[in-house]
Amino acid sequence: MKLKVCGMKYKDNIEAVASLQPDYLGFIFYSKSTRNFTSSHITEIPNSIKKVGVFVNETLDMVLDKIKQFNLQVVQLHGNESPQFCALLNEVEVIKVFSIKDQFNFKVLQPYEDVCDFYLFDTKGELPGGNGYTFNWDVLKNYPSSKPYFLSGGIGWHETEKIKAFKESSASKYCYAIDVNSKFEIEPGLKNIEELEKFKKQITSSGF
Repeated sequence: MKLKVCGMKYKDNIEAVASLQPDYLGFIFYSKSTRNFTSSHITEIPNSIKKVGVFVNETLDMVLDKIKQFNLQVVQLHGNESPQFCALLNEVEVIKVFSIKDQFNFKVLQPYEDVCDFYLFDTKGELPGGNGYTFNWDVLKNYPSSKPYFLSGGIGWHETEKIKAFKESSASKYCYAIDVNSKFEIEPGLKNIEELEKFKKQITSSGF
């Protein structure tokens, strides 16, 4: 499983997290988020780490501008973006987000099958993301697609054993990456490097 750290905001913290070599770093471009990335540039990070821009119901022009400005390799769509919108972003990898709590109608995925590269399943809550608690992962036992997905929503280092159990279940067959954010924060956008390092070591040593 790959590791994505989302909600990056501060230069020194970005560099410190990048030194842990996650596979993806996420930058949120959403003005209502406390993790909204407002800097004019992203500090240089290794090419092995993909930069992900996170958007919520933005215009196509705005998304394209951010892709160009920050040299984003991946776009994560966290709103009600249509399949047609996703199809217009074919020069980058596209992650389409769907929120889950205790149940989910997987039929809504069908129109997106050919227009995005990954799904991301997050916890349904008051906010588009970063709600700080996990959803019922058993729901994913009924996942009908073979498209790889990111598992997100309230994952912290205390969830290591839960992730291990999930990895051994049939529900994890197409789980491509673990996405972490709020559970590793000192404050919104500022990640706890010690806890992130501990988590990465735990999941690496467990063979994820």
